Amino acid sequence: MSYPSIYPTGTTIYDPSRCWSGYTIFQARELGALLIDMNGTEVKLWKGLHGLPNKMLPGGYVLGATGERNTQYGMQDFLDVVQVDWEGEVVWRFNQYEYIEDPGEEPQWMARHHHDFQRTGNPVGYYVPGMEPQAIGGNTLILCHKNVHNPDISDKPLLDDSFIEVDWEGKIVWEWVLNEHFAEFDWSEEARNILFRNPNVRTCGGDWAHVNSMSALGPNKWFDAGDARFHPDNIIWSSREANIIAITDKVSGKVVWKIGPDYDTSLAVKKLSWIIGKHHAHIIPRGLPGEGNLLVFDNGGWAGYGAPNPGAPTGGKNALRDYSRVLEIDPTTLEIIWKYTPVEAGLRMPYDANRFYSPIVSSAQRLPNGNTLITEGTGGRLIEVTPDHEIVWEYINPHFGDPARYNLIYRAYRLPYEWVPQLDQPKETPVERVGVSTFRMPGAAAPGVAEVTEVAGVKPYQRADVVCVLSSGDLVKD
Repeated sequence: MSYPSIYPTGTTIYDPSRCWSGYTIFQARELGALLIDMNGTEVKLWKGLHGLPNKMLPGGYVLGATGERNTQYGMQDFLDVVQVDWEGEVVWRFNQYEYIEDPGEEPQWMARHHHDFQRTGNPVGYYVPGMEPQAIGGNTLILCHKNVHNPDISDKPLLDDSFIEVDWEGKIVWEWVLNEHFAEFDWSEEARNILFRNPNVRTCGGDWAHVNSMSALGPNKWFDAGDARFHPDNIIWSSREANIIAITDKVSGKVVWKIGPDYDTSLAVKKLSWIIGKHHAHIIPRGLPGEGNLLVFDNGGWAGYGAPNPGAPTGGKNALRDYSRVLEIDPTTLEIIWKYTPVEAGLRMPYDANRFYSPIVSSAQRLPNGNTLITEGTGGRLIEVTPDHEIVWEYINPHFGDPARYNLIYRAYRLPYEWVPQLDQPKETPVERVGVSTFRMPGAAAPGVAEVTEVAGVKPYQRADVVCVLSSGDLVKD
């Protein structure tokens, strides 16, 4: 990606007549959990509240964490999962997953949570009509870390992923550990080879899977039609490093549905093309347009294990692509129902495809009016796009971390105004799209040439059309 050194931040586009308007919450780097309105006004900051991610509950409550483990001994291990009220008071906390005794640190209990959690009443953690998460009481699904050894994967220590369910009193009532199901995936010999030699080794162990989303399926038409794989209590999750999206049966623990780690196992999978380094894979809940379909931010970038190639000489991170896609997929046929890629964004393929590109973080949320809220995370960009791919709201995070000038957003959520009764509904002021070619900073020269001379004998410029073939097989005429 390439960005100009100076560009507008805050809300840059807003069409109230076509948006599903509400508040949006995200983690604003070192500041904390930040709540904004559609015009980008910062209406509430929970200072210092960590968020991987932050989520809101009805009544003005926020979920997050109060601190992170020393990165010398862990990676993205948060101390706890907490729920705070509007005034920042902790009304619920869970930290009793593992008692940690790191050298030089005070021994303490930790949740070791990372990347995702869900509260009873709502399967996905964002607004769904008729499926409000419980603000007080209920169970919480939490994605956690666990250090293990598994010689079937590698002879090196592993940083594994586990899913737990805890009740309101903090008792763990269910646990599922990923490495125990390693054999349930169709690993190639090349993948097993590089995994054994280098399972994505970090200082704290081999982060071999790096699961980054986990949610319940919720009520859905597939289960109603008799497909037991889609039981509402089953868990869908995504592994960034292994390029896997899978469903775990909550009762048996078995993996009952999956895409990846290889994308040449069937014609349907090949038509999808490689889903690489993805985030926020989930089933669109009942009551929203597209209900029952899989929605995922397909990052691209680098991920996977397999045969060596020029971009991955050892076979680690062997799948590569320099642009992102948002995909809505029928999980029973793997047909792509809707997508937002550089083509739909109006970019030229392949020349400037990387202008829609977030190789890490990011997400997609289906809104009640059929629009999709997309977090293009590494650029700190949030957009709401219509089913016809028009951007009707755009926001650029103005909060840059020092010293790297990095305004990354992990994941943002849109929520209805009524979830925040502490505030009056804000005024919604349209923000017209600016003509980029004529936009100038104050004091800069206006566009236009002072003197024009026509050169004799020169014919008007005519651009030749170029046809490109995308990795998905689509033809694009440029």
